[in-house]
Amino acid sequence: MKAPPRLQSLIEEGLIDTVVRQLMSGKEAMVFVVRCGDETRCAKIYKEANNRSFRQAVDYTENRKVKNSRSARAMAKGSKFGRQEQEAAWQSAEVDALYRLAAAGVRVPQPYNFHDGVLLMELVTDANGDAAPRLNDVSFTPEDARTHHATLVAEVVRMLCAGVVHGDLSEFNILLAHLPGADGQEGHDGPVIIDLPQAVDAAGNNHAQRMLLRDVANLRDFFGQFAPELRSTQYGPEIWSLYQSGLLSNETALTGIYAPAHADVDMQAVLREIDDARDEDAARRLRMATTA
Repeated sequence: MKAPPRLQSLIEEGLIDTVVRQLMSGKEAMVFVVRCGDETRCAKIYKEANNRSFRQAVDYTENRKVKNSRSARAMAKGSKFGRQEQEAAWQSAEVDALYRLAAAGVRVPQPYNFHDGVLLMELVTDANGDAAPRLNDVSFTPEDARTHHATLVAEVVRMLCAGVVHGDLSEFNILLAHLPGADGQEGHDGPVIIDLPQAVDAAGNNHAQRMLLRDVANLRDFFGQFAPELRSTQYGPEIWSLYQSGLLSNETALTGIYAPAHADVDMQAVLREIDDARDEDAARRLRMATTA
């Protein structure tokens, strides 16, 4: 097919050879299948901010660091240059998250290059070599649902231990891919997490807890359609509680059970509040009697 204008510069730079077809068009980007030498990859073209339905909500961009102080000041002022820099920072957030998570062993597409607003990365495929389906397009047996749910909960933990919360995780941005086996073993189907431009810093974003709980709840609700017992699990609160306590690691054994800790009641403080209220009421009654 004819290369879109946004991919032409990558062809001129020799980063891709040909454009095979459009793979999808989503809320923030269009994705194309491309050929790079002997390899088939995908190119993600980010839509301009005014053409996206997904807004750069302040909840997601909170505390994102910008190395260039001039850019940071312009973004704070909201100037034209600042908006351009904010757009560039939004796009590069996914690139940074992919490299960070891939290094941590999280199942995400392997990034290869980011050029002129286009992310060149691995094409995630099924057993036939075709583009892998999203979870929402697949039905599961109860056993498979439990297996994939456990895998994804472990991936959420691995992401959190790497300091990242996806922020928009659901069955719509997880692919069911054919993953190679280790040490010559036969491959198997497994989830791969995609779409990370809204990923947030777990320690630096005040909304990280709420986003993580929502991510895990989305997994619970989706797989709970096929394995109903998953609907009663509480992995999200359990994970965040362990994280806050400094007890979470990739090897932490989770139970899916969470009982919030209740702080001990300070009875002396409660009694003081009661006495103060009683004294205040007595003083009020005395004032009323005096003015009657």
